[in-house]
Amino acid sequence: MRRLWAPWRMKYLTAEKASGCIFCEKAAENRDRENLILWRGENGFILLNLYPYNNGHLMAAPYQHVPSIEDLSLPVLADLMSLVQKSLAILRHAMHPDAFNVGINIGTAAGAGIVEHVHIHIVPRWHGDTSFMPVLAETRVVPEFLESTYDLLNKALRELEQAK
Repeated sequence: MRRLWAPWRMKYLTAEKASGCIFCEKAAENRDRENLILWRGENGFILLNLYPYNNGHLMAAPYQHVPSIEDLSLPVLADLMSLVQKSLAILRHAMHPDAFNVGINIGTAAGAGIVEHVHIHIVPRWHGDTSFMPVLAETRVVPEFLESTYDLLNKALRELEQAK
């Protein structure tokens, strides 16, 4: 039997599960790097996914705690989409992906892991990024620590802001 060792993931498996909403709790704290919050806007924020589908997997979430985009006002919804635009720009600048998956899972049947707080997934994709691991072993290989990805994307964000 072959083993894939990923001991750094143990802290996520053994960590105490939050009782409240992770989006609300992280947004309320002043620990952006620790919480992987990359950008804060007027009505929402961008953060790295703690359990990424691919390296650079971001999420855009409103500050408002609602389960669906239909519960958001048009200005908040527009700001949320501007966070998706910003996410795409940051990822293009820092990681040069070939494509993206952008999606919203509303409800458990749709795959939402956090049903009570709507958020948008922005997943960078590269040609050939799906190897045999997800097919045969139901395992994703993310080649970089989240903190390293955060630093890379934060640097790209600063460069893009300076270029304006």
